[in-house]
Amino acid sequence: MSKITSPVNNPISFASCSIGLPRHTLEDKLAAISAADFNGIELSFPDLQSFATRHLNKGDIAADDYRSLCDAGTLVRDLCAQLNLQIMVLQPFANFEGWPKGSKQREEAFERARGWMEIMSAVGTDMLQVGSSDSPDISSSIGDLVADLAELADLLATRGFKIAYENWCWATHAPSWKDAWKIVQLANRPNLGLCLDTFQSAGGEWGDPTTESGRIETGGVDESDLTMSYEISLQELAKTVPPEKIYFLQISDAYKISPPLSKEPDQSGLRPRGRWSHDHRPLPFDGGYLPISPFLEAVMSTGFRGWLSVEVFDGKFEEKYGDDLPQYARKARDGVMKMLGEMIVDRSGF
Repeated sequence: MSKITSPVNNPISFASCSIGLPRHTLEDKLAAISAADFNGIELSFPDLQSFATRHLNKGDIAADDYRSLCDAGTLVRDLCAQLNLQIMVLQPFANFEGWPKGSKQREEAFERARGWMEIMSAVGTDMLQVGSSDSPDISSSIGDLVADLAELADLLATRGFKIAYENWCWATHAPSWKDAWKIVQLANRPNLGLCLDTFQSAGGEWGDPTTESGRIETGGVDESDLTMSYEISLQELAKTVPPEKIYFLQISDAYKISPPLSKEPDQSGLRPRGRWSHDHRPLPFDGGYLPISPFLEAVMSTGFRGWLSVEVFDGKFEEKYGDDLPQYARKARDGVMKMLGEMIVDRSGF
């Protein structure tokens, strides 16, 4: 069977971290993804680390054992090639930018970057996903964030690699697409672009897991005004972000939380939208409620024809799908295709 393409010919990917349960191996996941006719994967670092531990007979492989991780990475690359899957990105590279100059944290962040570059070479991908930092201890200066991303981009450029910078909606200083885009613009590097995400934007600009309604209620805003504000944001994205600076778009929805989450960070310091993200993000058309389709439409209206990638974190996976990874992968594929199909019907001309 030939690989599927969307009605507008975007390649479609599935994040390896988004299918299955801890008992399922990376091989199980890749087989299901390939059988569902995806074009590629986002390779999640924890999946690579787990694969390395199982295959290298060295005991538990540490996160900084880059030699072993690279050895495992070559095996994963070969397995993906056999399954006709492209490893389009390595993810998630978190809490990188904003550490004080000369600090141990900053030194460790760049050391980690150099190690991940070796893994990228081993697995055969040229793209690193960097999530906007949610550490409360980083600099509040946008100049510092910009300088760090520019320095990282220059480092990756020595290998011909690029960075997809994603706004995480619970991040400390870059929770929105507009925040991330401003940083990317100011850094002004040809190999630095955006990873956009339907959940991160719809969940950050419209949704709220701490309210009964499931939407933002700050300042007494009503739903119609909130929706109008969200639509204005999407119109701005469509008009101002060049398609070549969107490296890929992740797709997921979110469950409405009942009872709502506490507005305070949890014991680990994770903010409520971070907790929402980690366990309550289903596939499209699988129980979510966020206005994610308008975000897809806005991105596509820029002229973007790059990777669409399913990245979900569904805490109900066990009860809904159990061990049926092939069914889940097919449902994921069908959900993306349905979103694209509805977009084309509703908005002819894309």
